[in-house]
Amino acid sequence: MSRDVRVVVRYRRAVTYGVHALLAALRTAGVDGEVRLGATPEETAAHIAEPGADRVLVLWSFYSPDAEAMAAELATVRRLGGDGGHVLHIAGGVHATAEPQQVIDAGWDLAGIGEGESTIIALVEALREDGELTTVPGLAIKDHDGVALRTRPVPQLPLDAFPSFPYAKGRFGPIEITRGCRYTCRFCQTPFMFGGQFRHRSVASVREHVRAMAEHGLRDVRFITPTSLSYGSAGPDPDLDAVEELLAGVKEELPPRGRVFFGSFPSEVRPEHVTPEAMKLLKRYVANDNLIIGAQSGSDAILAASGRGHGTQPVRDAVRIATEQGFRPNVDFIFGMPGESEQDQAASIQLAADLADLGARIHTHTFMPLPGTPWRDAEPAFIPLTTMRELDRLAQRGDAYGHWRKQAEHSQRLAETAKAYPRRTQRRRTT
Repeated sequence: MSRDVRVVVRYRRAVTYGVHALLAALRTAGVDGEVRLGATPEETAAHIAEPGADRVLVLWSFYSPDAEAMAAELATVRRLGGDGGHVLHIAGGVHATAEPQQVIDAGWDLAGIGEGESTIIALVEALREDGELTTVPGLAIKDHDGVALRTRPVPQLPLDAFPSFPYAKGRFGPIEITRGCRYTCRFCQTPFMFGGQFRHRSVASVREHVRAMAEHGLRDVRFITPTSLSYGSAGPDPDLDAVEELLAGVKEELPPRGRVFFGSFPSEVRPEHVTPEAMKLLKRYVANDNLIIGAQSGSDAILAASGRGHGTQPVRDAVRIATEQGFRPNVDFIFGMPGESEQDQAASIQLAADLADLGARIHTHTFMPLPGTPWRDAEPAFIPLTTMRELDRLAQRGDAYGHWRKQAEHSQRLAETAKAYPRRTQRRRTT
């Protein structure tokens, strides 16, 4: 006999993109059933405590800097919502993928490993039919010793297999057009989570998303991609014909006053992809007057060590070309990367000031040793008071913005967690 399964989501604005993808996958598979969204811990607990369901699956998703705060919320939800054997809490996302043992130790029953669409479908079906959770791909399950044992890996499917968001339920967001990244930046979680090759959503699938948005009265379209101008390309060079096919198709599906935002939040553009031809192409289609460009450092040595795949000159060229074509660049810099010296930081400050003089705004970050990355165990470089003062001076001039001080606090906590959970050379799996 099939059991009633209620899915409760701890629904946070910071992670709606990933949650929407899971909800869309459930609906596509016809197993969405009874879903509740909890905007607060208290609301989440109330949904769990509602009578009527045989099993309750509670979905959590968070980034690594939020792991400690979410563990505290989990304890609150368990206390308020009841903690019976029919309730399972699962954490997913890049942090759970990289640190399943830490997630299990923090109180979750399960950790989702890798891309979650196939896992959530199989998990809900297993709960409905009283199936063994060890048969569900992409899970870490706590054994009797408290060790997180992994089930078989989840397959990486084409992006067209599932929508970006459950538009049939009236929930929308940016359209994910590319997953995975061939650029192996040592500080970035994306290649670890989604693989080191690009997988692009087809133009036909993107147009279907846009049609649904337009039917619901929406007129602004944004995209999720690690590198915007890589759309349609398998290699390092942009395929501008593919980009134009995408943007022209989106414009055709939008109403007359519809707007396309490309290369701006929540995505970015690599500096070496900024050419006059590319910028002229964007000008014909996009509504955004800004571009997000990843520079990350003003030191060629640090850029090489971090695996960025470009030096500082392409950054200067990109800002110059973008401003000449009428865009205002927002340029990302990361301070405190491993091995960074005061001279390297001074070079970054100088490049940032030079780019600001050209018309750019500087988005400042502090390096965080993120789980799953090659620099997960690396020691963040010290950021001296002189560097802090220069960053503050840029901000006071209106040329810089960002939460680098808060990220410095996250960096310290992540470094402590990395030491408490050293990397394992062998990972046990369930049979």
